[in-house]
Amino acid sequence: MGAATADAYAADAYPSRPVRLVVPFPPAGGTDVLSRLVFNKIGMSTQWSVVVENRAGAGGNIGLDLVAKAKPDGYTLGMGQTANLAINPALYPKMPYNAVKDFTPIALVAAQPVVLIVRADAPYKNLAEFVAAAKSRQMSMASAGTGTVGHLTGEMFQRRAGIKSLHVPYKGASPALNDLLGGQTDFYFATPPIAMPMIRAGKVRALAVTSAKRLPILQSVPTVAESGYAGFQAEDWKALVAPANTPPEVVSRLNAEVNKALSQPDTIAKLKEEGSEPKGGSAKELEALLKSENARWGDIVRQSGARVD
Repeated sequence: MGAATADAYAADAYPSRPVRLVVPFPPAGGTDVLSRLVFNKIGMSTQWSVVVENRAGAGGNIGLDLVAKAKPDGYTLGMGQTANLAINPALYPKMPYNAVKDFTPIALVAAQPVVLIVRADAPYKNLAEFVAAAKSRQMSMASAGTGTVGHLTGEMFQRRAGIKSLHVPYKGASPALNDLLGGQTDFYFATPPIAMPMIRAGKVRALAVTSAKRLPILQSVPTVAESGYAGFQAEDWKALVAPANTPPEVVSRLNAEVNKALSQPDTIAKLKEEGSEPKGGSAKELEALLKSENARWGDIVRQSGARVD
């Protein structure tokens, strides 16, 4: 059997056994829900058996390290994201893997901005009024933890706006939101799933979103870019990766199935409902994104002085 024929056979035969998808965060969280949504779609379309394995810890590093060290045969995949593929390499003094070299990019799955929220009774009604207030007094910024996308987006925006607040990190999004509501902090760059119930309940006010375009679920809320900060964008993206040196024909098959799942109207609707945008595209495009985002977020981490020991 020639090499080309063998490659074609390998692609046709893949997968011949269950595929393990490592989700480096707990069950029922944003990354887990997204992973199951997309791979349930793929399973229904292809009859593949995909076993989701949640391996949380160290900001996603533990789960992705499992993927990095797995056999590169397409039977162990990982759902990486901004944190463990772009932020953590600069945030942690020692990483168990090289975020650029130890993975084969497969496909960008989705991206979600963060929303700048304040209490509903705050005197500022828009971003300009908020910045003016922040320049006149010391404010405090809640975050779901040091080095999270929300924390670093807040740091990036403050540098751009010429303001400086006290950073108050929490152990997760819920306590951060609770203290914002209780008046212990002044503002919070929150993910849409965390922010939306409080926005709908009239308990918080959304001042801006950090995506390039307005969110369908928050059409009345302007982007940071259109509020006077041209080009400002920050998103928490999710990307499917495999161990380095995974065969190209397997990558191509996986990429095609992910893109097919993301093009389904019900998948698109579900993602937009939670404030995410379905992405897709080629493995080469993801490879370029991972390199550029690694450099960009690395700079933001270093400028912020954030560290996790």
